[in-house]
Amino acid sequence: MKVMFNVAHPAHVHLFRNVITLLQQRGHSVDVVSLGREITEQLLGIYDLQYVSLGRSHKDLLVKYMDTVRADLRMVRLIKKRKPDILASTGIPYSAQAAKVCGVPSIAFSDTEIATLVLQATLPFVSAVCTPSCFDLDLGPKHVKYNGYHELAYLHPNYFSPDPSVLENVGLGKDEDFFVLRLSSADSSHDLGPKASLLDSVQAATEILGELEQYGRTFLTSEVRLPEDLRRFELRIPPHKMHDLLAYATIYMGEGATMASEAGVLGVPWIYVSHTTRGYLRDQEENYGLGFSVTSWEAAIDKASQLIQSENLKSDWQSKREKLLADKIEVTEFITDFVEDWPESFTKFAGGG
Repeated sequence: MKVMFNVAHPAHVHLFRNVITLLQQRGHSVDVVSLGREITEQLLGIYDLQYVSLGRSHKDLLVKYMDTVRADLRMVRLIKKRKPDILASTGIPYSAQAAKVCGVPSIAFSDTEIATLVLQATLPFVSAVCTPSCFDLDLGPKHVKYNGYHELAYLHPNYFSPDPSVLENVGLGKDEDFFVLRLSSADSSHDLGPKASLLDSVQAATEILGELEQYGRTFLTSEVRLPEDLRRFELRIPPHKMHDLLAYATIYMGEGATMASEAGVLGVPWIYVSHTTRGYLRDQEENYGLGFSVTSWEAAIDKASQLIQSENLKSDWQSKREKLLADKIEVTEFITDFVEDWPESFTKFAGGG
């Protein structure tokens, strides 16, 4: 079988990289196509995944949508040249549309309910869309649900063990408390509407970060360029080391939903700051007690102050993580089997698995 994966965001690389390895080990041919950010292709190189680049995605949402037609045409040409048997992505419109034009089945592995524009542009063209069972929407007859999260495809203990040397790299002791804060770029199609941000006020950001520093070191990771006053907090490590550091964090706080879920899967308390939510975060919060969704940074600081004073915080969260791991499926195996066994896999898993 010839499988083509389409990636545009660093999270897509993480979602599919172990799947790609498994498929290749099983004797299948795999192509990876990238139309995304520079860091996306940097990660592909780090994980030694050969890829074809269709260029860079645009941060401006209007330009991004206008470029869809050009991306469709480039993708159609590539599909006709490589002749894959099936395409897989997280639900990238031009990938699904090009596959439909070429008569090739495509599968979308999505997890973001609020990405309504992407879903509307993708769903008519895909053969199936697979989401976590905690996904809030019913996407109709093509919808397959599984009991897991994207983050389990690369942070499950079968595939990931944190490297403690990352602590030394950032000047931390083994048992030292520290916080990871995340700012998002707000340039995705689902980043429309009200959005809390540290960057709304540099003074407020400095005060918030200063409050946290009384409890431990604070590292700030951001998709946007930070003002000069915040640079001293900026985390500077290779992108593939981020999960190693996150695994040892005392608390994660931020606007990044994916990183919040990653923290939960790693057994790290998370505080998600946003006016929106995700089904997978609600599942972690309500069913496993792994995190907290708030709508302001002030509320986030209050919650962090409570958590840091809890006894046995890390061991308690590791116990919660063990419960989650016991309940969820092995997501890499699910994605691999679903792609490899298509179309029989759709019949097998349709209705929830």
